[in-house]
Amino acid sequence: MIKLIEKYPILSLVLFVIIMLGFTIDAIPVTIMEARNFISAREMLTDDNWILTTMNGEARYQKPPLPTWITAFFGMLFGIKSVLALRWPALLFLASIGVTTFFLSKRMELPKSHSIINGFIVISSFYVIGIIIEAPWDIYTHGFMLMALYQLYIMFKQQKTSIIHSLLFVLFLAGSVLSKGPVSLYVLFLSFVIAYAIAFKLKGNLLHVLKLISLLIFGIVLGGWWYFHVRIADPETFASIASKETSNWSSYNVRPFYYYWSFFVQSGIWTIVAFVSLIYPYMKSRVSNLKAYRFSFFWTIIAVVLLSVIPEKKSRYLMPVLIPLAFNIGFYIDYLIREFKNMKDKREVFPVYVQFGIIAVVALLFGIIGFKLAPFDDRLVLINFILIQIILVVIGIAMLWYLKRKNIKVVFYLCIAFMMSLGAVGLPLAKLTLQDDYKPVSELQNTYMPLYSWSDVSPEAIYNYGDKIQKIKTPKGIFIPKEEEFNLLTGTENPEEIETLSRFYHIVYLATYDLNTAEKGTRSHRSRLVNKLYRLSRKK
Repeated sequence: MIKLIEKYPILSLVLFVIIMLGFTIDAIPVTIMEARNFISAREMLTDDNWILTTMNGEARYQKPPLPTWITAFFGMLFGIKSVLALRWPALLFLASIGVTTFFLSKRMELPKSHSIINGFIVISSFYVIGIIIEAPWDIYTHGFMLMALYQLYIMFKQQKTSIIHSLLFVLFLAGSVLSKGPVSLYVLFLSFVIAYAIAFKLKGNLLHVLKLISLLIFGIVLGGWWYFHVRIADPETFASIASKETSNWSSYNVRPFYYYWSFFVQSGIWTIVAFVSLIYPYMKSRVSNLKAYRFSFFWTIIAVVLLSVIPEKKSRYLMPVLIPLAFNIGFYIDYLIREFKNMKDKREVFPVYVQFGIIAVVALLFGIIGFKLAPFDDRLVLINFILIQIILVVIGIAMLWYLKRKNIKVVFYLCIAFMMSLGAVGLPLAKLTLQDDYKPVSELQNTYMPLYSWSDVSPEAIYNYGDKIQKIKTPKGIFIPKEEEFNLLTGTENPEEIETLSRFYHIVYLATYDLNTAEKGTRSHRSRLVNKLYRLSRKK
């Protein structure tokens, strides 16, 4: 199997993503950021708002439209109500990051077997996977930027700007800017260039440098056309949104400088080897290509420093750092594959046994204690449950077997199989976590009664409903619907907040709609996902 993977690396990386998540990722509830993207995509199709993007009928310029265009295209082909279809574009970009990492590794003169390891590491890292649903714009902007950096690396090495590489660099750079503005330019691009200058030295004549700078400017301008258009077409709204977004950088989610110093933890199952791979004095005499390792090391560290100097900090902002970190981890894994059988120092072998031993034990424990959690009242789910238990137990036993024999290459690919199994067979079990109070807003589509909201309801509820929900309470005052009778959705449990309407309407509480999959009182429970429904009838 490993020989087949190394023979067909691109196909293997793409199939890994498709098998792991391609048919099961809809088991995870739609997140708030996803809902915003999906709503805008839906309104592109229903209202033709492709340029001046909207959410629930109101201007939504916080994010540029390229990811939403792509999402809308998949929604048009496979159905805007299919969460699986709407998530597929992000999955394909996840696969593209693995493929581009492989190609960039090859360009760095790393062996094919080493390069594909780098590719698998990045697409199996926790937050690289998690970002596709937590903040879907990020996977696009960093995916496009990595493609652009691959072209830039080639031009750096060749010291010339060929037409094809120049064109691809400009297009991918523009795609990144049109996906989330200058974010990836700052985190990935700037750190890449600085790290390259440190590790390889920037070479070439002045004309070559000027050509690269002109390509950079052209790519930014091409990607920035939407911002200029919206600024002219709707200047007041755009200025208000831009001002709020800019102020967030210095006043919202402010964290200390060292907030990101545990960034390697975001790699998930690779946490321990990620930490070791960053110990430069230890690694520099053990890697197969010191210049390439020095490049990925500085690329990682500089990216973290650049993020750290910005006052606003969130865990998801670390996602791009995991791309160069994957190269670092790959150097360490490659070293273990070559030398682990010869290691005698316990200080050197201990982290390896801990890293892979934990994964093996987790796989085994799931199989041992899983039967106590098994849903015996549903035959199909029970079969799925038993299947994942068997697979994980086999993987756990195999990992311990090959770890004992110090065959790290097989152990590494068993980790990949572990991740793939969790997604392909284990992820559907997430649907078992639905709480008893779960009641989707989508049920209201069948009531044939006009629906309004008191003020703002969560984006998740609006997407789940399947259409726009007009607000009664607006900045300009109270809007009075033309209907004599209608339903009103509100996020508050206290009807006193809609007491104003009691002068004109009889108000009757109907039901509570709850999109939470977690029990009330737990950390995962979100009050914004709970909505009260009232029937309002005009007083005679």
